[in-house]
Amino acid sequence: MSSEPEPAVELRSAAVSRGGRTIWEHGDFAIPRGALVVVIGPNGSGKTTMLNVVLGLLPVSSGSVQVLGSEPRRGDPRIGYVPQNYTATVGNAVRARDLVALGLAGDRWGLGRLTADERERVEATIEAVGATGFADRRMSTLSGGQQQRIAIAQALVSQPELLLLDEPLANLDMRNQNEVVELLDRIRSESDMTVVVVAHDLNPLLSVLTGAVYLLDGHPHYDEIGEVVDEHLLTHLYGTRIRVVHTAQGDMFTRSGR
Repeated sequence: MSSEPEPAVELRSAAVSRGGRTIWEHGDFAIPRGALVVVIGPNGSGKTTMLNVVLGLLPVSSGSVQVLGSEPRRGDPRIGYVPQNYTATVGNAVRARDLVALGLAGDRWGLGRLTADERERVEATIEAVGATGFADRRMSTLSGGQQQRIAIAQALVSQPELLLLDEPLANLDMRNQNEVVELLDRIRSESDMTVVVVAHDLNPLLSVLTGAVYLLDGHPHYDEIGEVVDEHLLTHLYGTRIRVVHTAQGDMFTRSGR
């Protein structure tokens, strides 16, 4: 008899403290596998901290966390990660293709030391994110949207089960935001991968999200996206009036103010 799969991420009475200050506490929720989830909350509420806990970079001060059925551990190959300001952490002169290869090679720098199967996987991943046309260019010559595709490709090349992205839409124009969102939705739907995105603005992601983690009054919660896109909840969350607008075409977006 088959059993339900373990959640992608599960918190039980979890709390995190840094420097003697509690960042958040009473975390009790589970993110189902195959979900596309946003992490939202006001500045300083602990959104990036949540990713660091899942990545095994920061222990909980109380309670427990399970990631893909086991305790979080640093360097878990089952997790792909795209940090905020990705390009600031890499050399601008590096070729895009070599950065993707680094997701497999580790300290075996470059494509030359990869096996034939690994080189094929690098090429397939570059193609999957739509980056084949600029894969041989230096990172310094790429647009923000192109750089983000390479960052996602590097996170995907090891074929993870869980993909974490910290503000992947920041500093992108509307067209590039939409293209990255479509890419994340396709990754999730085609591979059944769980995707978790920290975002400042819900609107570009609303059409593809299945759920949200929201950090409210120092407590993290999870719910399906239809329950979270609520004027009262979002107004309380951000401390300013948030309206939920429905268009005649059936689309939905949020806006601040009256």
